Amino acid sequence: MPEVDHITEYRQGADRLTRRLIYLYIFLLFFEGALRKWFLPFLSNPLTIVRDPLVVLIILTYLSAGYRLLNFYTLSLLSLGIASFLLTLGLGHQNLLVAIFGLRTLLLHFFLIFIMGNVLARSHVEKIGRYTVYLLPLMALIIGLQFFSPQSAWINRGVGGDMEGAGFPGALGYMRPSGTFSFTNGNVTYFSLAVAYLFYFLARTDRIGRLPLIAGTAGAVAAIPLSISRTYLVQVAICLLFFVIVSLRSARGIRNLGLAVFIAPVVFMLLATLEFFQTALLVLTTRFEAASRVEGGIDSSISDRFLGGLLRAFTDNDHLPWYGAGLGMGTNVGATLLTGGKAFLLGEGEWTRMVGEMGPILGIMAVLLRAVLAIHLLIASVVAVMRSNPLPFMLLSFGFLKIVLGGWSQPTSHGFSILAGGLIIASLNDDSPDAA
Repeated sequence: MPEVDHITEYRQGADRLTRRLIYLYIFLLFFEGALRKWFLPFLSNPLTIVRDPLVVLIILTYLSAGYRLLNFYTLSLLSLGIASFLLTLGLGHQNLLVAIFGLRTLLLHFFLIFIMGNVLARSHVEKIGRYTVYLLPLMALIIGLQFFSPQSAWINRGVGGDMEGAGFPGALGYMRPSGTFSFTNGNVTYFSLAVAYLFYFLARTDRIGRLPLIAGTAGAVAAIPLSISRTYLVQVAICLLFFVIVSLRSARGIRNLGLAVFIAPVVFMLLATLEFFQTALLVLTTRFEAASRVEGGIDSSISDRFLGGLLRAFTDNDHLPWYGAGLGMGTNVGATLLTGGKAFLLGEGEWTRMVGEMGPILGIMAVLLRAVLAIHLLIASVVAVMRSNPLPFMLLSFGFLKIVLGGWSQPTSHGFSILAGGLIIASLNDDSPDAA
């Protein structure tokens, strides 16, 4: 009996350590760009993979507690990865270093989804969500300063301290801000996750203080024009739709929906009286008009970006052999090692990259595995809503597309894809009194 207690105590200690390492992973995901741009620019390249050794440590700590790492999803992707790795060395580009990096991109962080799902309880996921919402005003302030500052300003420095700035072209001479991230895609992805959490807390107002909720709402609304991002606006609309579905299930939900319908327009009208918001709104609408002329409206952009990706996975790679170009070739790091310069050698789309690297057989199997996981979580999240747990469903409003389509070749996008999957699985667990 004492031996059993000792084993239980050891596992609980390992769980606490694993959770703290996961919190550190999330912190680095949110702020590694700030380190690369502002505080440790001379370590910019190593910091690109700063979370990799942390993931290895998390895996070792998890295994030391006696947990199993293999399940249907991890074993399937592991098998596909090893097969593609061998084909890469035998028939593909045959560069060992690039192949190892490609295998790392495919597999290493993927295990973290299920580790998070096992060691985190719903209360831990809510804790992560509260801090994510607490950061919203600060993140909005940062992108506001970046929006109105020249690219030569310190706040707009690029990775490695690049004086040309980290902004991407927006409209009317204003640049899309990157926030605390290396590139603007990380900034948009953070705000998208935060909005999913924000709507959850609007549905469950007892889980967060009123002041952080109002301040977070103001930050999220201000970020819509300041980010100059159509993707973020679409994500807000998706989260709103999920929130409405959740709210219509109960009288309290309908009341909270009414509260949100009241708060959001009031916040928007207050912000609209401020000159900076008016300027940002003009820039956003101008970008929408310009993008619509080039790419079509938001509806056509969505269909082309998301639905057209599957077709391009075949058409853009029809010149490649059945075994693909080789693991890692579609990543920026792999392209740099192979050609001496960064380039999207296999296209920018995630499906196109995976099929291009692994070939149509293994690549489509890997893509479908991610889609099956997302559908599995969708079904489980709907069941959770029926059991009065809206958290996984609201997180799925952000996470579904990240799991299926999130680009794993770019470290920040990769990290948010993994985080989304892990948080959704963990939010399906029971509450835990221990939020350490």
